[in-house]
Amino acid sequence: MYNHAPADYACPFCQLAQQTEHEDVSRTVYHNSTITAFVSSHWWPNNPGHVLIVPNQHYENIYDLPIHLAARIRECAKAVALAMKAAYSCDGVSTRQDNEPAGNQDVWHYHLHAFPRYQGDELYTSRKQSTTAEERADYAQRLRTELGDWTPGEWQMGS
Repeated sequence: MYNHAPADYACPFCQLAQQTEHEDVSRTVYHNSTITAFVSSHWWPNNPGHVLIVPNQHYENIYDLPIHLAARIRECAKAVALAMKAAYSCDGVSTRQDNEPAGNQDVWHYHLHAFPRYQGDELYTSRKQSTTAEERADYAQRLRTELGDWTPGEWQMGS
């Protein structure tokens, strides 16, 4: 329903979730059988280390996403937000989710953004930029350290 992906769409988020199941992916923050959280390959200049949380199974947008997965994704977003506060010393955290071209969606797989926020960071007025694999790996490691052995339903993080 309300889908926009071309018929031959090769979904990058499906590929990333499949890779995570079979090998160590350095930008992965969290992965289980239903969801994956990873540091984005693009971020805004004053908000480094932002995270995307996706269902491992392909759903294009919020209209397609089953409610039980939406709950798991939001649960993970809370854990990631708490980890960001500890790992990045950010002033706050924003989440955002876009649907359809008019809603600014540009990858045809449901994803929730979690942004570290800082006073005066100009998130909504600056332009995103590409990052290096090393930058992504550093931020992901910091978040993994804070998440520790976190699993859905558990809010104790770190050691």
